[in-house]
Amino acid sequence: MGDQIRTAAEAAEDAALAGLYEVHCDPEVTSACARPIPKALTRRPASEKSEAQWAYERIILYLRNFEDQLDNSQEVAMGFTGGGTGVLRIEGMGYFDPDIVTFYGTEATGGRTQLIQHVSQLNVMLRALPKPDEQEEPTRIGFRLVQSLEAESEEG
Repeated sequence: MGDQIRTAAEAAEDAALAGLYEVHCDPEVTSACARPIPKALTRRPASEKSEAQWAYERIILYLRNFEDQLDNSQEVAMGFTGGGTGVLRIEGMGYFDPDIVTFYGTEATGGRTQLIQHVSQLNVMLRALPKPDEQEEPTRIGFRLVQSLEAESEEG
């Protein structure tokens, strides 16, 4: 097919999201790369972001995609590896430049929990948990995180 002329915006988006690719056994499963990337994530190339910000933004994509596959009886939680510490129902997420990502939420007994993780140690296992019975609608943190990124992008 010949050379294709690309805009600067397209080149910046490609640089910011290099390597986003998934394949699943089930063709009905929507991969994270099949959805449009929020514009806020492409406002600056990856090379201009701290490790913490870059990890934070990519985790948001996976959270949003994972939540889209849940039904209304489920919410996203994060499983911990080793030590039998259980799961954290994700209720918030943030980062502290240059290299810390943090997750806020509740654990199985309802206790408030915060995980502070260096990006070099970052392992996130997303899990589906039943939403609390007293809650009418499931909490969708991925959606809220994307909204926050978009609002920040519009302000700055």
